[in-house]
Amino acid sequence: MLAIDDSLPPPAAEMRPIMIGLGLAMLLSALDGTIVVTAMPTIGADLGEPENLPWIVTAYLVASIVVTPLYGKFADVYGRRIMLLAGVATFVLGSVACALAPSMTALALARLVQGLGGGGLIALAQTVVADLVSPHERGRYQTYLAAVFVVASIAGPALGGYFAQYLHWSLIFWINLPLGLAALAMVNSGLKRLPERRHPHRIDYLGAALLTLASGSMVLALGWGGTRYPWASAPIFGLLSFSALSWTAFAWRTRAAQEPLIPLRILSLSIVRNATVSSSFGLGASIGLSVVMPIYFEVAAGLSAHDSGLALIPMMAATVVGATISGRLMAAIDHYKIIPLLGLGAGAIAAAIAAWEVESASLLVLDSLLTIASLGVGTMLPIATVSVQNAVDSRDLGTATATMQFFRQLAAALIVALFGALALGGGRADYIAEARLSPEEAARLAASFKLVFAALAVCMGFSFAFMARMEARPLRGERRH
Repeated sequence: MLAIDDSLPPPAAEMRPIMIGLGLAMLLSALDGTIVVTAMPTIGADLGEPENLPWIVTAYLVASIVVTPLYGKFADVYGRRIMLLAGVATFVLGSVACALAPSMTALALARLVQGLGGGGLIALAQTVVADLVSPHERGRYQTYLAAVFVVASIAGPALGGYFAQYLHWSLIFWINLPLGLAALAMVNSGLKRLPERRHPHRIDYLGAALLTLASGSMVLALGWGGTRYPWASAPIFGLLSFSALSWTAFAWRTRAAQEPLIPLRILSLSIVRNATVSSSFGLGASIGLSVVMPIYFEVAAGLSAHDSGLALIPMMAATVVGATISGRLMAAIDHYKIIPLLGLGAGAIAAAIAAWEVESASLLVLDSLLTIASLGVGTMLPIATVSVQNAVDSRDLGTATATMQFFRQLAAALIVALFGALALGGGRADYIAEARLSPEEAARLAASFKLVFAALAVCMGFSFAFMARMEARPLRGERRH
């Protein structure tokens, strides 16, 4: 049986299969967010009901967000391995149901099941790393997990488009079967030899229900606003009002419950609050940028879908480069917070320059500026995650990590909706969908991205400010020489 040492990670030979298994588990969740989008038109043409295509994304998003904090709590109570296996197995079952779905309604329900499985995989993988590796070494291992997102960001759209165009769209779900089985085998074999870290907790099911209602209705409103319903319509207003009431009830329950879903001892830590807000603004801005930039590349700049994907690669890769740099330097620098502050500061300036020069800058210059912004976000991610894990007790590792991931996902949904509304403000959505903008409309669309990049600069500025407020505590565990 492997021993968990608070200062040193297990030997590399024993860590390798565990990290591969965790990477595969994270890849299932990360790939799902990128591989489905390019196949959606084909799915709509095959199954019919194209007006219900947004449910393919919304059903997964709602389910995955609302279960994330529950996975963290259950992992603290029942153990990491059990919850990881349950999440992967549920995701794989949902994937098989998606591949076999005979209708759009059946596909949406299957996507809901997928989301119930995939919602906790990222947070659980980060929690397992926190169990095995001391905070001094943890940043280095977090960079390996960050590389999963680059693989998903680059491979997902390409695979989704290839499967849909040349083979069959169901393969975007069938591919999860071998990946999921491999993840199950490697996670189980690696972690079953570790002593389970379990802590006695009560599960606040009422708080979980209120959090589900609050976040679920908010995500539905963000997903439907401006697409299925106008932003000023009664359904959107009703969903947002219901979300606000549910959040109020959840806040009351958090204060009143003997052991709330998100314990006050976690929320009361300024490090947790500042790191979570900083990473929510930074990561949300990065995801929002990756969602709207294909509109600019393909419609305003006139690139093909293939070239648009190539133009996105520097931005995606820069995030991991930034995370790798800060993750590896974190253990070697006492004042490790300086790394993300320099990165976020430079990124905010680059985003502001992009906003100022978007109408006159070349595509190369614009892509370079956005790559600097993405690099800045990357420098922040491992610092924020490790700082939160370093600040909480071991009994709260799963809950704290999942709480951070939960708020990151909510922030991403909010910022994606904001960036989407700003990006489409200068052009007509029906023409954008058909890529038939006139030169005047294309120019207006390009001008609307001035607001997108300005919003990006503001988000990175907030990320910088809260990172600056965060206390940089000495990392637990001895340095390795």
